[in-house]
Amino acid sequence: MSIIRWTTFQRGEDELREIEVLIISAQDLKNVKHLTKMRAYAVVYVEKDFHMAKTQVDEHGRTNPTWNQVVKVKFHAKLAEKDVLAAVNVDIYEHGHVREKPVGSARVLLCDVLKGGDASDPVDNPIQCLTVQ
Repeated sequence: MSIIRWTTFQRGEDELREIEVLIISAQDLKNVKHLTKMRAYAVVYVEKDFHMAKTQVDEHGRTNPTWNQVVKVKFHAKLAEKDVLAAVNVDIYEHGHVREKPVGSARVLLCDVLKGGDASDPVDNPIQCLTVQ
């Protein structure tokens, strides 16, 4: 997963941030489907109860899915200041007909993603890039 850009904007009285996350792929996921082929997707969030984004279901990758998809996730700007353990979370699920089964996850602390730059000044806002394996 790569974090590529973040912005800050107002919605009512709440100041929000939005980050774009490039979800590339996952490798060696646990195969939870034994009779049919596994189809995985990723869910990305900072505040799960506030906003989540999903990738498309990979129909062909099975335990090594590839998405190459950018998703946008919003969160309250003050969260990074209030909670040092706040993170960008990526949960990977197997898409099922009856229920969704968790098969993997990744977590990156917001303080590691939001280092440097001024979100209000695009000139001083370098693209943040971070790779998680």
